[in-house]
Amino acid sequence: MKYYSYVLRSQKNGILYKGSTENLENRINYHNQGKVRFTSKYAPWELVLSEEFNTRSEALNREKWYKTGVGRDWIQ
Repeated sequence: MKYYSYVLRSQKNGILYKGSTENLENRINYHNQGKVRFTSKYAPWELVLSEEFNTRSEALNREKWYKTGVGRDWIQ
């Protein structure tokens, strides 16, 4: 099974959201359907970046890295 770390950009105001999941397509749909509490008020969302990993822990570690200063700079 593959796991993904991803970055979404709100088309409404440009803010970025970082996350990880097993099913990237379904997760993006959840964000755009308002089923995720934080992202519901900023929909619609577009995928900016995604990376594939072999383990959940690798994907979670990458998500955490996205949220660091270095990770935020790298995304830009």
